[in-house]
Amino acid sequence: MATQDASLAARGLDDEVFMSASDLKAYMAKVELARMSKEMAVHDQAEKAKQDLVKKLSERIEFTPERMRAFLGRVRLAAERGDSELMIGRFPVDLCSDRGRAINNNEAGWPDTLTGLPRQAYEIWKEKLQPLGYQLKAMIVDWPGGLPGEVGLFLSWK
Repeated sequence: MATQDASLAARGLDDEVFMSASDLKAYMAKVELARMSKEMAVHDQAEKAKQDLVKKLSERIEFTPERMRAFLGRVRLAAERGDSELMIGRFPVDLCSDRGRAINNNEAGWPDTLTGLPRQAYEIWKEKLQPLGYQLKAMIVDWPGGLPGEVGLFLSWK
């Protein structure tokens, strides 16, 4: 052992720690496991946040005159910027009864798949804004893993 220590010291390597190939593989496996655990924790947090959002957006809200004024203020600001379209909402496909299939395929009955607050937004558009000449469209705006993830609702006045 002393001879090995002297040999390492002679090469200037006495303060280095060398692992065997099998020890290095085991270390790599532990590092990978730790990385995966961290990714899973982040994924779990994101999934919990999404579930909370879906729960919140599943409930209808009271649409007060103040909310209508604030909304129309956003529309006015967009028009002042020269825009003719505004994304008025973004929500997970979980709030569509078909997980966004009808929206993705641009089917005529896509509004029938909406639930919760997105459905309420559609109904308000239909009742109050469509008669004034506004259009509403929906499209998938996020594709995690190649699957529909989120829908955007767009109000336009072209």
